[in-house]
Amino acid sequence: MITIIHGSDIALSRKHFLDEKQKYSDAILLDADVIDLTYLMQLFDGGGLFGETKYLFIEQLLTKRKKSSDLPQILTYLEKNANEHTIILWEGKELERASLNLIKTAIVKVFKLPQTLFQFLDALAPDNGKLLIKLFHQTIESSETEMVFFMLVRQVRILLALSNQEKSRHSGEEDRQIQNPDSGQARMTESIDELKRLAPWQKSKLERQAHLFQTEELLNLYNQLFQIEVGQKTGGLSAPMISTIDFLLAEV
Repeated sequence: MITIIHGSDIALSRKHFLDEKQKYSDAILLDADVIDLTYLMQLFDGGGLFGETKYLFIEQLLTKRKKSSDLPQILTYLEKNANEHTIILWEGKELERASLNLIKTAIVKVFKLPQTLFQFLDALAPDNGKLLIKLFHQTIESSETEMVFFMLVRQVRILLALSNQEKSRHSGEEDRQIQNPDSGQARMTESIDELKRLAPWQKSKLERQAHLFQTEELLNLYNQLFQIEVGQKTGGLSAPMISTIDFLLAEV
């Protein structure tokens, strides 16, 4: 049996993948970079007891090896052995239909980020704390708090970069940087990778959202998020993570 685990909720899909692996004491975990047809033939056909079932867990095969010339042969060989062995693939993103169709016999498990997450991020605006807290709690009912926090940090970082970009354009400055005074290390520039990857409609939507804030407000919010992240990693938060985020959202 071949199973493909993927989706936009990377934290949840990853957890499911690792939970499945924990079920088998003799599970084999492989990264796509080390796999080739010769290795798989040795794994399934060479050595060991005849008919011994293998439990093979592969990370990022369809993503990392998408353009590899040997991918079709590898997938064909995996399908050939799927009746006798358990093969589970994990991909760190939501796959397109074309990629899923490469293994027609696979069982597909998709883990999507909830719609409330995007509503939560879109609702980020001054004096909107009550709605933000409501949407935040609806979202963490089905998603990891850490994932929601990560997406919130990313949203603020993009809004700050867009605000900085607009400010630089009006002032005539080039490649203007904003230094995070609290962290002493976090730099925001208009050339961050997130901006480069935005579709035009996404950028326009985020620019409208960024205009709701003063640049200093976004910088202050980003600094507070940074402090929460540090506290969460070091155990220095004075309250549970969810309560800490609630307090922050109430003050937006």
